[in-house]
Amino acid sequence: MSDDESYELLGFDNVLLPVGDLGEALAFYERAGFSVGFRLDEAGIAGLKVGGETPGILLRTEEGLGYRPPPWPTARVWLEVPDARAAGRALTGAGMVLLDEPASVATGWTVEIADPWGNVVGFTDYTKRPMLGRRP
Repeated sequence: MSDDESYELLGFDNVLLPVGDLGEALAFYERAGFSVGFRLDEAGIAGLKVGGETPGILLRTEEGLGYRPPPWPTARVWLEVPDARAAGRALTGAGMVLLDEPASVATGWTVEIADPWGNVVGFTDYTKRPMLGRRP
């Protein structure tokens, strides 16, 4: 790509996740602690809030998409939380099934869930390296 054709990446707009049923997906993600920013049934989309940021997770209905287990490897969306192990306990308490026990990573801890359509969302903290997180 030449300098005349280059572009600058400014940041995230939204992360799109395909789902088979918008209402069922919203119930799943609300149980996981997400707030709904908007819902447009006629377009088959809904936006989930992620912290105080404008970008979020966009759920988009895909016709004929059935339930599927998360394949390995699959794309994952990780979101920062103050304490991933506490998030795991809260998720389990809300009836969510964790993909595995909380895992130690270089910056802290991570826990993951998968929705019925195989989309994997992780919750990670910076407890080992707080200077890199949003809440030092």
